[in-house]
Amino acid sequence: MKCPFCGYQESKVIDSRPAEEGATIRRRRECLACQKRFTTYEIIEHMPLVVVKRDGSRQTFDRAKIINGVARACDKRPVAYTQFEKIADEIEQELQSSLEREVSTVDIGEMVMKRLKDIDEVAYVRFASVYRSFKDINTFMDELSKLLSDKN
Repeated sequence: MKCPFCGYQESKVIDSRPAEEGATIRRRRECLACQKRFTTYEIIEHMPLVVVKRDGSRQTFDRAKIINGVARACDKRPVAYTQFEKIADEIEQELQSSLEREVSTVDIGEMVMKRLKDIDEVAYVRFASVYRSFKDINTFMDELSKLLSDKN
């Protein structure tokens, strides 16, 4: 680590402790040349996730979009906001831990539906109807039939 006072390239760590609720590590260092002390912070570098939309365009992953979509599907349903955040957290964690840096909206939609199905079936059908662009009542009924057959 380069000393901010003299520019020397080497320093030793005097003290390390977690900061910002464990999201970073605060390190006190001492320059080996001038003996002055300074503080550095170490953080995890997250590689940005890119979402490939159906039309081929690309956007940076935004967990708020998952929360908003789930919230719309759960409107007037007995589902707590903490559940929306939990779904978004789980999906973001799953995507970050995969080696892929690009993910399709189709994959994200399937991940959301899988989780909604376990939380609230009405919200699941609402989300699926928008996500899968149900064209008519028959498509809607097919999805309901699948849901009922999975339940049995």
